[in-house]
Amino acid sequence: MRHRKAGRTLSRTASHRLALMRNLTSALIRAKDGRIITTVEKAKEARPFVEKLITLARQGTLQARRLAKARLGPCAHAPARADDEDTESRTILTKLFEDIGPRFHDRPGGYTRIIKRHERRLGDAGKTAFLELLKEGETKVRARAPSLPTTPVPKVTETPEPEKPPSK
Repeated sequence: MRHRKAGRTLSRTASHRLALMRNLTSALIRAKDGRIITTVEKAKEARPFVEKLITLARQGTLQARRLAKARLGPCAHAPARADDEDTESRTILTKLFEDIGPRFHDRPGGYTRIIKRHERRLGDAGKTAFLELLKEGETKVRARAPSLPTTPVPKVTETPEPEKPPSK
């Protein structure tokens, strides 16, 4: 029985899974457009890891920075690519706390989106998906088109049938 065994093991040991989550998170933060391509299962497992880090980044305190650094491990000090000139001084941790945290300051949760792709991975034909950060002010679910106003259906009253003439 598999009771209380939450989460996917992804055919990896615990330390390998942690390293995988750290690498996926750093790749997502490092990405210029805030989007990476991975398998659907890895994206579904990486989403809570990333969202907890963004929640820490929203707080912006020294304690939150220390917790995020401990959670990211050595990936926290990896250089983050940026549009500006000083790419050497910016790390993933600073980009997380200076750019991504303030972007989601008013949002209560749901900072990422998983979009499934139709293209399969070469080699083992695994299902792939985009794992992306939402843009500022973007909502997770698109609003539906307003439905037509419902008008009450008039009640149909039974009309008495005309009497048939007697047959001969």
